[in-house]
Amino acid sequence: MARDIDISAIIPTYNRRDLVVRAIQSVLAQTRPVDEIIVVDDGSSDGTEAELASRFGERIRYVRQDNAGVSAARNRGMALAGGRYLALLDSDDVWHPDKTRQQFEWLEARPDFGMVLCDVEMEDSVQGTTRILHRRNAIREDGRVPAMVANDPSLVPSSIMFRREVYRDVGGFDESLPTAEDIDFHLRIALRWPIGVLEQPLVRIVHGHSGLSALPRTYDDYVHVMERALAASGSQLSEEERRIALAATYLRNARGMLICSRWGSAWRLAVKAWRTSPERSIHRSVLQLVPFAGRRFVRQLLPRR
Repeated sequence: MARDIDISAIIPTYNRRDLVVRAIQSVLAQTRPVDEIIVVDDGSSDGTEAELASRFGERIRYVRQDNAGVSAARNRGMALAGGRYLALLDSDDVWHPDKTRQQFEWLEARPDFGMVLCDVEMEDSVQGTTRILHRRNAIREDGRVPAMVANDPSLVPSSIMFRREVYRDVGGFDESLPTAEDIDFHLRIALRWPIGVLEQPLVRIVHGHSGLSALPRTYDDYVHVMERALAASGSQLSEEERRIALAATYLRNARGMLICSRWGSAWRLAVKAWRTSPERSIHRSVLQLVPFAGRRFVRQLLPRR
């Protein structure tokens, strides 16, 4: 008789042979052992398969597919997973040793909750600095908090653990989205399930390197995902909550577009933010974009050293 599987770890990877080894080692080092480790290789050409077979053998379940993107790889892993709880880990991130124990015990004690997040240790590879992403700043209380998530839907997939029922209910990641698929996933869960936060940094990620999240089109995808989710939110959000979340989306991405020197797109989003919500705080933030845009423009004109 097969034993029950409590926790499945799903690790998508693509041409990160050395980094995925480090990620797997962090799973194997958990104080609460993971029952199943599924590595979905999204068409790597750097010898990942041979390296993982040599190092880990049957301790992991290796699955290879033609290159289809990180969302397809995550979805493949979740579809194959047998655990009551699913935990994602990107191949360039690592878990701290107590992550699965704390999240497993948290969810076991709260059978009505669908997902738990944790704080994130974020290492900037360019600046050489580290900061903590405190999730409680955005999700101020545990429970059904779709408005809080809509106001700040950022999600680090490596920081979450969720019930298999959540995956069956909301589905996997949207494979049509090149970026912002994590935001979309977070919103769909928050609109249907209570979620909670563990106020400890239990995962470390390295940012500042090139990747999909660094692409200029990320801002377009972000806006598209938010407009779609808020339009479909129904009675989960009031009209005022929808307007505030949408205005905040436009404002946040207008700033990002200014950083990318997309002046026309930034202006259109700033105008949308102003018109969408009458909140004074939104209008003040829109006005604050003017000097920010001026500084960015002047900096662009100055000769590079």
